[in-house]
Amino acid sequence: MHKSFVLTLTGKERVGVVEETTAALLELGANIETSKMTRLGGEFAMLMLVSVPERTVDALASIVERLAKTGYQVTATTTEPLQDSASGLRVPYQVIVQGADHEGIVHEIAANLAHFGINIETMDTFVSPAAVSGMPLFSMIATVEVPCDLEEGAWTEKLRKAATDTNVDITITAL
Repeated sequence: MHKSFVLTLTGKERVGVVEETTAALLELGANIETSKMTRLGGEFAMLMLVSVPERTVDALASIVERLAKTGYQVTATTTEPLQDSASGLRVPYQVIVQGADHEGIVHEIAANLAHFGINIETMDTFVSPAAVSGMPLFSMIATVEVPCDLEEGAWTEKLRKAATDTNVDITITAL
């Protein structure tokens, strides 16, 4: 039998932190089921869903403590699988947003999704320089779960209007 945990680790970026963390988890017989790892400025952030054998769950606290002693902020939170995601009550969509970078883009899109009860499953954002001008260009790729009883035209129209109001392009695709 296994227990699931969300493990987070944040701190100064340095070579070897992923190896060190995964080696510690391997000592427990833990399996990394899903993960996101990224450098943000000079900081490193790791977010993982790990499955730990029940016989080694108590040792997870010592692994967290050991990693924290190296200067990282580390947490391990018990989690349970979601019930309604697997039951077909939601339809997945991909939302891609692109345009000149400015404040408020993520908030505007997230607010409109929340208004319709649409859950953000994943969201990745980044800013990169435009090819010719070097102007900062914002990009967002999100996977969202839309309630199956929600009429597509109503929420997509509102989301497209929000994109227009924030002067960005948006593409919405059913997955």
